Amino acid sequence: MTHHQSVRSAPDPSFRARSRSTWEVLRRVCRYLIPYKGLATATILCALLSMGASLAFPKLLQWVIDGVISKGRAGLLPAAVLGLLGAFLLRDLFNSLRILLNNTLEQNVIYDMRREVFARLQRLPVDYFDQRASGDLMTRVIEDVNSLERALIDGTEQGSVAVLGVVGVAIIMFVTDPLLGCMALLPLPLLAGGALWYTLTAHRRYRAQREASSAMNTLLLDDLQGVRQIKAFGREPHEDSRFASRAADLRTGTLGIMRAWAVYSPAMAFTGSIGMACVLWVGGGKVINGSLSVGELVGFLFYLGLFYEPIGRLHALNQMLQSARAAGERVFDILDFPVEPDSIHESSLKLPVRGDVVFENVSFEYQAGSSTLDQISFRAAPGEIFALVGPTGAGKSTILNLLPRFYSHKSGSIRLDGHETSTLPLHVLRSQISVVSQESFLFNGTIRENILFGRLEATETELLEAARSANCHEFISRLPNGYDSRVGERGVKLSVGEKQRVTIARALLKNAPILILDEATASVDTATEKLIQEALEHLMANRTSFVIAHRLSTIRRATQILVIQQGRILERGSHEQLIASNGLYSRLSKIQDASSIEEGFKKLDMSAP
Repeated sequence: MTHHQSVRSAPDPSFRARSRSTWEVLRRVCRYLIPYKGLATATILCALLSMGASLAFPKLLQWVIDGVISKGRAGLLPAAVLGLLGAFLLRDLFNSLRILLNNTLEQNVIYDMRREVFARLQRLPVDYFDQRASGDLMTRVIEDVNSLERALIDGTEQGSVAVLGVVGVAIIMFVTDPLLGCMALLPLPLLAGGALWYTLTAHRRYRAQREASSAMNTLLLDDLQGVRQIKAFGREPHEDSRFASRAADLRTGTLGIMRAWAVYSPAMAFTGSIGMACVLWVGGGKVINGSLSVGELVGFLFYLGLFYEPIGRLHALNQMLQSARAAGERVFDILDFPVEPDSIHESSLKLPVRGDVVFENVSFEYQAGSSTLDQISFRAAPGEIFALVGPTGAGKSTILNLLPRFYSHKSGSIRLDGHETSTLPLHVLRSQISVVSQESFLFNGTIRENILFGRLEATETELLEAARSANCHEFISRLPNGYDSRVGERGVKLSVGEKQRVTIARALLKNAPILILDEATASVDTATEKLIQEALEHLMANRTSFVIAHRLSTIRRATQILVIQQGRILERGSHEQLIASNGLYSRLSKIQDASSIEEGFKKLDMSAP
């Protein structure tokens, strides 16, 4: 099975995250608060001071009713009203400061989370991305991190304040009137039962909603990147239908959450009002029989409102926590995935390397039990040009992907200048290898930025020299903004040949002693191929080069040619030696002429199964 076949047969890229408990998610995200302990403490303190000012209001109101209005003390009324306004002012001032501190804390935590998730993504092995959709990963980095952060910040601040508020108000109510305090607590078992029901049933709904959002974003990203193919094939209605289906799944998932919340939230609010009714019933009786004043009852009712308000906030936080749990599972799946295996030892490799590459009995498989390479052995001496030919799916690209350790071989040995590549730090190994592939990828920036990606510290003179050697300086100079012209997403503003020459300039600027060319001239016309071939000759000079060729004419001067089929080396030798051997390569050269190597193998009926 080929690599591409294994990718196509992979599971849905919107893969299901491993289930984690709410407490596990909370415990892990709380560590993001450690660098900001002072900021988090100040936020909670402001929230508590704001709540304290709110708690003073009922007592002040009780005094205004019983001590001022009921007794006709008009002279104290202005001071009483000012006292009430002062309580409101302190509440809102501390709340304003809390919002400022909370937003600062929130943005710092989001920044740290995103940085850590992105840094982890950069260090995951290539096969991780083979099995996942880019849109799904984008959803995790952007939307899921946001959802996780909101639960962390709001859960820390509002949760702490709400719990303290409930306890504090409960104490005040029992001190004020124990009987009314008992009446206020009557609905608590029902509130706890409702919260338990919601917690136990919400997770599956939130996980389904997050996965539906990821699937929709995945399709959106695919369609934006493939808009030219959609238009070329007239598939706009088809893609409209597909997107509508994904959007409908997201709508269904979101509505499922909202329906549950539409039952849960009002039910909890009504349950809280039962306590209010009980307090009013019993307290009203006490006012009538004279054992409680009107001001005391009004003040108690205000405290009751302050008691149930944080309980309602805890219910809302519970909803947020269930959403964060689903998001946290998806974020932690990235953070928990093993990074690329790297050497823990200092490298003894002398740099720059000479470029002596040895494969010895190397085997590899993308999926267990399905061999892709079997006992591959060869040696490329420094400065040699090694060419690989074979039908589609033979394993040519896989061989070259093992050298920079994009994948790890199953068995055998791969050595660079006598050192096992598995013992070399990845940054050391890959710094000695340049890759130019058939699909020339450019970042959505300027031509200058794309070429300098090869060596960020290169001078302007070195940049221009690389561009001239890659035969791209002339067309770049004709652009309105020259090297500062933007190439568009994936280099869409440049032709295929222009993009390829820019990638060759990037490889030239890197100046690595080992070069991998994966069908670098496969997708261009003959005139452009000549320009690219000239650029490649500059690039291959004095380098150990590995070439997967599109046409036999491009590999005639190779030091050694390997004929690969079904993961094995069938023939090896120079062009002249293989022609003289009258084997597969010789037969291929007689029928191929100007057509592609792949076409030649098809004519020979030698395609890999």
